[in-house]
Amino acid sequence: MMAPMKKIALLLVLCIISLVSFSQKKKAVFVIVDGIPADLIEKLPTPALDSIAGKHGYKRAFVGGERNGYSETPTISAVGYNTILTGTWVNKHNVWGNYGKDIANPNYNYRNIFRLVKEADPSKQIAIFSSWLDNRTKLVGETLPEAGNIHFDYRYDSLELDTITYPNDKTDMRMHNIDEAVVNKAAATIKENAPDVSWVYLEYTDDMGHAFGDGKQFYDAIQMMDNQMSRIWQAIQYRRKKFHEDWLIMITTDHGRDSATGRNHGGQSNRERSGWIVTNARDLNAHYRGDSISIADIMPTIARHLDVRLPTGLAREVDGTPLIGKIGATDLKATLKDGKITLTWKKKSAGKAKIWVASSNNFKSGSPDNYKFVRSVDIGKEHAEIIVDKSSDRFYKIVFETASNTINRWIVPGKK
Repeated sequence: MMAPMKKIALLLVLCIISLVSFSQKKKAVFVIVDGIPADLIEKLPTPALDSIAGKHGYKRAFVGGERNGYSETPTISAVGYNTILTGTWVNKHNVWGNYGKDIANPNYNYRNIFRLVKEADPSKQIAIFSSWLDNRTKLVGETLPEAGNIHFDYRYDSLELDTITYPNDKTDMRMHNIDEAVVNKAAATIKENAPDVSWVYLEYTDDMGHAFGDGKQFYDAIQMMDNQMSRIWQAIQYRRKKFHEDWLIMITTDHGRDSATGRNHGGQSNRERSGWIVTNARDLNAHYRGDSISIADIMPTIARHLDVRLPTGLAREVDGTPLIGKIGATDLKATLKDGKITLTWKKKSAGKAKIWVASSNNFKSGSPDNYKFVRSVDIGKEHAEIIVDKSSDRFYKIVFETASNTINRWIVPGKK
């Protein structure tokens, strides 16, 4: 039998280990590597991504919203970035393209992950490392009052405007060299300063896809990207080992490519919609394991990892579902016929859920919607009906609120 003093010593050690684990600082990094369809990630050697993913941390994740539905979203770069940032599709975040009027008026009422982190705790540090200046100034809207007047603690971007350091050349390596500088700065900052949440954006893969389509140049660019991810991962591993921090990394893409040539994107073909996620996340949940996941799931996953609680009004708008931790239900569907709304959903855990309905969209303009509580239902039934005005073919927002997550669905006249 173990001596009493040894038992006490062992208990003290276990308590210390438990306290250290409980008090680990949580950090997150998300990386967008532009324009890589899932079939190429699955086809080409990507040892760094494989190391990060382990056995379970890779899965296809669709882009483009609901095909032919009210949330259908162009498979275009900035549109996808903003879905990742906000957890919403284009019908909400209002970025429809990369340039001009299509990116001029993001709807900042659908808050991005950086704003949520800063509003929850202004002492938290945020960082952006990007080959494209508009990611910071337009999509996140740094310093804009309507975007929350947030300021990045670390920023490294706008290199695409520097034609002295990075002159145009005939080898098409200019953007690769910019991406290299971005990755090296990101890795160094993570290793030395460990911002609480960081965004790394790399463009070269998309450039090679547009220039050459499916083939050697594009494939080489993807493998260069994998090498770059090894540097980010090494920096994270250093922090985890030396400072015992709890790091989440999520690597994804913004869109796929056309099947005919691999040069184009923007439409709703299966390959253009074929995104993916690589993550080191533990506690991957029933939504991740059992459903079709999307790039909209990234923002709420990061928020949950960082223990950032979404305000109620925003939680009712976010289209993504956390990929970690407990969830009650997913995949809410709603149809309206003859004055009756029929709801279906997928049960993920037992319990009750509250159903709320609004016929306004005030949130879009910054005001609260007038939700009416309908009733509580057993999640396990996966079906409910709501009687509404039979004479009205109108707009409805339905919210299904469980103890562990909230999902929403719109009914839009003329759209499924």
